[in-house]
Amino acid sequence: MSSDLHPLESLLRQRIVVLDGAMGTMIQRYKLSEEDYRGKRFRDWKGKDLKGSLELLLLTKPEIIEEIHTQYLEAGADIIETNTFSATTMGLHDFLFAGEPPAARKDQKFFQRVIDDADLRALVHEMNVAAAKIARRAAERVANQTGTRRFVAGSIGPLPVTASISPDVNDPAFRAVTFDQLKQTYFDQAKALVEGGVDFLLVETIFDTLNAKAALFAIAEVFEKTGKKVPLMISGTVTDRSGRTLSGQTVEAFLVSIAHAQPLIVGLNCSLGPDEMEPYVEELARISPYFVSAYPNAGLPDPLSETGFPETPETFAPKLVTWAENGWLNLAGGCCGTTPEHIRAIAKAVRGCKPRRVESHVPGSAREARALAGADVIANSDQDSRSPSMLQLSGLEPLNITPDFGFAVIGERTNITGSPKFSKLILAGDFEGALTVARQQVQGGANLLDVNMDEGMIDSEAAMTRFLNLIGSEPEIARIPVVIDSSKWSVIESGLKCVQGKAVVNSISLKNGEEEFLRQARLIRRYGAAVIVMAFDERGQADSFERKIEICARAYDLLRKQANVPANDIIFDPNILTVATGLEEHRNYAVDFIEATRWIKRKLPGARVSGGVSNISFSFRGNNTVREAMHAAFLFHAIRAGLDMGIVNAGQLAVYEEIEPELRERVQDVLLNRQDDATERLVDFAERVKAKGKTPVKDEAWRAEPVEERLKHALVKGIIDYIDIDTEEARQRCRRPLEVIEGPLMAGMGVVGDLFGAGKMFLPQVVKSARVMKKAVAYLMPFMDAEKSAGAKPQGRIVMATVKGDVHDIGKNIVGVVLQCNNYEVIDLGVMVPAAKILETARAKKADAIGLSGLITPSLDEMVHVAQEMERERFELPLLIGGATTSRAHTAVKIAPHYGASTVHVVDASRAVGVVNSLLNEQLRPEFDANTRAEYAQLRDRHAARAREKKLLTLGSLPVIRLRPA
Repeated sequence: MSSDLHPLESLLRQRIVVLDGAMGTMIQRYKLSEEDYRGKRFRDWKGKDLKGSLELLLLTKPEIIEEIHTQYLEAGADIIETNTFSATTMGLHDFLFAGEPPAARKDQKFFQRVIDDADLRALVHEMNVAAAKIARRAAERVANQTGTRRFVAGSIGPLPVTASISPDVNDPAFRAVTFDQLKQTYFDQAKALVEGGVDFLLVETIFDTLNAKAALFAIAEVFEKTGKKVPLMISGTVTDRSGRTLSGQTVEAFLVSIAHAQPLIVGLNCSLGPDEMEPYVEELARISPYFVSAYPNAGLPDPLSETGFPETPETFAPKLVTWAENGWLNLAGGCCGTTPEHIRAIAKAVRGCKPRRVESHVPGSAREARALAGADVIANSDQDSRSPSMLQLSGLEPLNITPDFGFAVIGERTNITGSPKFSKLILAGDFEGALTVARQQVQGGANLLDVNMDEGMIDSEAAMTRFLNLIGSEPEIARIPVVIDSSKWSVIESGLKCVQGKAVVNSISLKNGEEEFLRQARLIRRYGAAVIVMAFDERGQADSFERKIEICARAYDLLRKQANVPANDIIFDPNILTVATGLEEHRNYAVDFIEATRWIKRKLPGARVSGGVSNISFSFRGNNTVREAMHAAFLFHAIRAGLDMGIVNAGQLAVYEEIEPELRERVQDVLLNRQDDATERLVDFAERVKAKGKTPVKDEAWRAEPVEERLKHALVKGIIDYIDIDTEEARQRCRRPLEVIEGPLMAGMGVVGDLFGAGKMFLPQVVKSARVMKKAVAYLMPFMDAEKSAGAKPQGRIVMATVKGDVHDIGKNIVGVVLQCNNYEVIDLGVMVPAAKILETARAKKADAIGLSGLITPSLDEMVHVAQEMERERFELPLLIGGATTSRAHTAVKIAPHYGASTVHVVDASRAVGVVNSLLNEQLRPEFDANTRAEYAQLRDRHAARAREKKLLTLGSLPVIRLRPA
């Protein structure tokens, strides 16, 4: 093994490492009394019973703690945890804080007294140092006896307070503690553990990720101030079968939120037994770039069993061995209810299992740190050098922005400087109304939510804190990541202290020089956020192509080399400036932004580009027709140049293809600077629009078109007003109501799909179209139900689901309706459905086929995973693949090879019945399956041939690279 690896990392690469079991379960065996806990030292402690304060035994009964450590080590544990799970000022305050709690509720003032209490802080320091030394003594003694090195993990548990959840149901914005208070209490503990000599720190049983982020921030400060750094292990807790933490995050969202700390190991523990934890360990093993750990409870609580938990060593260990054999584990152990007997059984059982394979550049390793520090970060060739990796963000759910994600919409209406309605609500103190604005942005299709509170008449820091706390109590809003937007660093920092997910900071710049720029960048990194960098330096705002790329290149170099910010967490805003002002020097602003975007994507690997889109049209404020056309046309060209995201009104995006032709031409003349009189010509057009009256008048000319065209228009434009009337007219003209779906409605959705694929519609617009389609189908359902013959036996049973990570279901719903109308029973599991639930339902319901749907690109990877799971569990049912991002080629190349039974891509609802009929008919299936397999084999061959050709072309055109001297 390479000598640059930490001994623990080296061991993790060789075999599955074993962690110890429960400390509390073992202490219970000693049946200690109040007097045992008090000992001589605390004999006269007044006012509170001390029995149950397990950490106090470090000072009053250290021999018991050392004996328990020894039992676990002798049972085969490679790692023992210090007995410091609650050894913090906040964790011990109920036992050891001499001050009285407030009469009403414990609040920030009370907890400030707790963490400032000098006697309690001294006691916490003594406990943690003692715990490390006791564990080290036991570890070294057993290591000397056995000749095998043992490790000591400094246990940092959760606190009895949460930063993401209000303890008062009547005041959702209230928080009992602040981020800074949590940080201080964790700092005291981590510093003492490192001083005591632990081998690594373990932040465990995380049920609130914001608490964990405070701990990780504190640990980074400890490393910085002491000059000593140890590896980091992080372990979250899924609280129930929902697959979420107590504060609402999914496993992947949790992983994304803590990744900035560069842990060596990330895992799950507590709350669940091995049966309940299994799907989440599997998921973590599939998505994590880190070593994976799992130490479940010994089942769910059972007060009748000896340990309070039902799993014996004989039943517990085989379940973890199955995980190991599946390639999911690097570290295994036990939590509540487990004993040395459980650990002995685990150690024996996993002895021959290979550890989960982790790439050698695992984040957090010594090798990764050196690679990052020595990276030559500016691309010197003209070739496109974009990183294939993702910008990963999170709210309660993850947002993975890959190179093929498409345009990410940042909802702009929760910005006090840009939305008069939102500003009025905040100034009036109507935060409930402000939440409604945020909810509308999410419902309109926003991928991220921009929050800005820069207003001179309010306390911006307090307003940002209150609003983000309220968002945290609204799962529908909190599921997407937040963009914390302010020109004031103090407001940005107050926002960063409120979000448990991985947010985006908007923005920092070089305006105040490199030192301040780097200070802020390092802090943003420590808070676990991505960053938008404005093209602004000491000389002012960049307004030309040359200045934009000069500043962005300089900032990129500083962020990568001096602040260690990952390239995929860097987002540039090269300044979208207002055109059509009448000033000559402003004419090329749009072109300069578009070309700067193109340059950034070619020259600054991994970086993203964003911008405030509405700035482009500010000259025409008050004329929404012209402004919306300018936004749509600008986005059309900027996205093609590489624009990844933008701040826009998620509910008011015009469709590029639908802009009135004369207006589109004049807008593009201005944006692309194609004619000297472009501004005058657009102003003339705008005046004509304005002259028609200030009150907007709906264009109803389309209502005179045939009903088929009206339905298509309504779908493309997302107009819901007339859909029932037009659907009924179409039904009257068709023989069966199903023909309305298969005919004009599917034709309209086909146009929507084509426009979306060509980049002429964006996801929020597609969502609006889907709502129109859903309403039309709902109108037709009673007529289709009436057609069904009573008592008719279904031709087959299909389980359908939108895969995990995707909340879009309109395509699946339409397919389900069509199948039901053709006498198939459809079991629709809804959206965001994990693989385990799909397979479990298919078995329980004795399904004849499984259908998977997805609209967004990450769904494709999840479909591959479902196929792999079906193969692993030996399913033989046909697997149907459908959705906007799917294709025959992807199904053939990426999905079908992982599943031995029939795997078929279904183009749209109109083809679904024919495919299912062929697959479920014993006479038709063999020929259909053979033809499909042959077709997919050809598609794979073509793909492989193109890949080989591309590789040869790439190798033949590689530039000469001059290496820098070492």
